[in-house]
Amino acid sequence: MKTTVDSPFQIPALKVNQWIKEWEKVKYKPEMRRAKPEPHFYIFSLSATKLKALSGIYRRTTAGKLQRKDDLGIQRRHDEDRSERIHQFIQYGYPWSELSAAKQKSGEFDDLRKPGWLPTAIVVNILKPENRRQGQQVAEKDLISIKDNTGSTIISLPKTFSDTGWKPTQLHPIEVIDGQHRLWAFEQDGLSGNFELPVVAFHGLDISWQAYLFWSINITPKRINPSLAFDLYPLLRTEDWLEHFEGHSIYRETRAQELTAALWAHSDSPWHQRINMLGETKQDQAMVSQAAWIRSLMSTFVKSWEGRGIAIGGLFGAPVGTDTEALPWSQAQQTAFLILAGQKIQESIKNCKQSWATILRKDAQKNDSDPAYYGAYSLLNQDQGIRGILYTVNDLCYIRANKLKLGEWVKDEDASAADEQAVKNALKSLKAQPVAHFLTEIATALANYDWRTSSAPGLTEEQRTSKLALRGSGGYRELRRQLLLHLAKHSGDIQGAAKDVIKILDY
Repeated sequence: MKTTVDSPFQIPALKVNQWIKEWEKVKYKPEMRRAKPEPHFYIFSLSATKLKALSGIYRRTTAGKLQRKDDLGIQRRHDEDRSERIHQFIQYGYPWSELSAAKQKSGEFDDLRKPGWLPTAIVVNILKPENRRQGQQVAEKDLISIKDNTGSTIISLPKTFSDTGWKPTQLHPIEVIDGQHRLWAFEQDGLSGNFELPVVAFHGLDISWQAYLFWSINITPKRINPSLAFDLYPLLRTEDWLEHFEGHSIYRETRAQELTAALWAHSDSPWHQRINMLGETKQDQAMVSQAAWIRSLMSTFVKSWEGRGIAIGGLFGAPVGTDTEALPWSQAQQTAFLILAGQKIQESIKNCKQSWATILRKDAQKNDSDPAYYGAYSLLNQDQGIRGILYTVNDLCYIRANKLKLGEWVKDEDASAADEQAVKNALKSLKAQPVAHFLTEIATALANYDWRTSSAPGLTEEQRTSKLALRGSGGYRELRRQLLLHLAKHSGDIQGAAKDVIKILDY
C-alpha cells in the first residue's frame, strides 16, 4: 500500500523491526551514554541537499575558530580529498573520474563516462526532544517527528525547515553516524538534478551506540587498523568495551609513540633531540629513553581510566568534564599541549633560585643547558621525573577541564603530530587559551620542589633517604603523591585542584 503525504517535507518511511530476545541480556547503562535503544529503525530516501542541511554538514575551513556547538565529536574529521573523489565519481562514474585532468579535458575518453550511483545508505540518528549534546538540545520547532500508523510511517521535517541553507536555533535534528563524506561531496556546485540518498535512521540512539555502529560498519568487517578509528570518531577513545580488544591498547601505544617522536623532533619542544630514541647506552648527555616516554604517556595523558571507581583519566583518551566526552583534539593539538607544558616548566626552572637548583648549577660546566633541568642529577631528566610532571599536569588539567574550557579549544586542522607547522599553529592558538595561565601556575609551583636525584651531591642523609623512595616502580606513585602534596601547599586554584586530586586518589 502506497503511503500518501500532505507536504513535500513529509517523507514516507519503512519501519524495520530488529530485536531478538538475546539482546535483553545486554547491559544498558544510560549513565554511560548507552541507554536501551528502540527495537526498530527506519528506511527512507531524502535528497542529499536536504539531508546535508538537516545534519549540519557544512564545509569547514581554517579561516575561523570552530565553535564547540558545531563539533561534538560525533562526526568524523573531513577529508576534503575523499569528498572531492566522491564528487567526481557522482558526476562521471568510474573510470572517467579517476583520469587525469588533461585526459578528462581531451575529450578522447568521454565514452568512459558512467552514472555515479551511491546505493549504500547514509546511517543517521534523529534526535528526540530529551537528547542533549554538550548541554544543548534541538529546539522544539526544529524537531523531526515520526508517526507510526498501521502499515505506514510518516517522517515530518521541522516546521521551520526551508530546504537548503536552513539552520536550526540550536542543535541540528540529525546526527550522521556514517556517510559524512558522501554528504560533503554535495557541497560543490555541478550536481544538478534529483539525487536522493537511501537513509537508515535510528531514533534517539544514545551516543555510545553510535560509536559502536561506526566501529561495526567501518572497522570490524574491513579489518582496518583500529587506531585510525580513534581519530575519526573521538568518542571511541572512551568506550570501555574496547578495553577487551587488543586494538585499543595498540592505539594508545601508537599514539604515545607518535607524540614522543614529535616531542623529540619539534624545534619548539624543550625535549628537542633530548630523548634517547634508539635506546643507546653511550651518550654525551643522560636522556630518558623513548620506551620510558611511551610508558609514561600511556600511564598519564593517553590512558583511558585510572581504574574502576576512580575519576581521573587521560586528557587525550578518557571522557572529560560534565558532558563526559573525549576532547576532539588533533594529534598536532595534543603535541602542542605537551610542548607548552614543558616550556612553562623549563622556563620556571631556569628562573628558579631555590637552593636545590643553585647547587646543581654550581659545579656544572658553562653551556646552553640548565643542569637543574637537563643535568644528570635532575629528576626532570630521568624517567621518574618525566612521569611525575606528566602525571601532575594531566591530573590537574583533567579535573579542571570544564573551568579551563578545554573543549572549546578546537581547531579545524586535522593534522598529525609530525606536522611541525600545524603544531606551531596549535601552539600559538593554545597560548591564548585559559589553560595557558593554569600551566604557568603549575610550572611555578613545581619549580619550588626539590628535583635532585638520590645520587646528587650535597644531600643530607634525610634528603637522600627521601629521594631513594622514588626509585623503582613504586617511585612513580610516591613522586606523584609528593608533587600533589607540594602543590596543595600553594595558593589559588592550583592548591584547590591538587587537593581535589589528592581526595580522588585517596593520597
